[in-house]
Amino acid sequence: MSATQYPRPAADAPLVVFDFDHTLYDGDSGSHLFAWLIGRAWWRRVLALLIAPVFAPMIAFLPTRRRGISAFVWVGTLGMRTVAEFDAMTDRYVDAHVEAIKPRLLPIAFDVLRRHREAGDRVVVATGAPPELARAILAFAGHGDLPVVGTQVGPKYGAIGAVRHCHFEMKMRMLADAGFPGAVAAAYSDSSADLPLLKAAQNPVVVNPKSSRVEMFRRVLPPGTPILNWGCPGRGGERP
Repeated sequence: MSATQYPRPAADAPLVVFDFDHTLYDGDSGSHLFAWLIGRAWWRRVLALLIAPVFAPMIAFLPTRRRGISAFVWVGTLGMRTVAEFDAMTDRYVDAHVEAIKPRLLPIAFDVLRRHREAGDRVVVATGAPPELARAILAFAGHGDLPVVGTQVGPKYGAIGAVRHCHFEMKMRMLADAGFPGAVAAAYSDSSADLPLLKAAQNPVVVNPKSSRVEMFRRVLPPGTPILNWGCPGRGGERP
């Protein structure tokens, strides 16, 4: 079914929010993009190696994750002056990696997303990835018209950096600012960083979580919350 065949959601239709990485896409799409951006030049690779001992360990911990990621984003985008330039480079990356990206689209996830759209629900993708990256990848699956709320970027220290990171409580505020306030009927995410979203949803669904996080989700979310694996190898959750 093409995007143009889905019914237009009513203003009061149930709001359904999907995370992107490890939910619709097998992996961390932003990391894949920025690894490519860094790999474009030898000096970027050297600079990334020089900062790695300080900034790479930060990525493993939620309080410092943003700072660690931002350092490598800076290396990959150093010299870019505008968001338009960054978006064009993002599209170039996607166009050059179609065959690698397509197998990462999770069929079960997109089947669930499709059913929500067929039902007339208001479906939005909310992701920590740059929105242009998510939109370009969603287009492969016929959902390029979906609204995407993602990390806002802008010029920063001679490169491109996050201006407003779509993460944790900020994701809820950015959804409201983008025209999606109020009750969330259903939310799908793999990440503990999305606990504010999952807790706000009438029907939270945890998909492809890290195995070490499964018990935490069971403890903090309502009893009976589905914890599913939609085809991510090495991730937790019950398989259909």
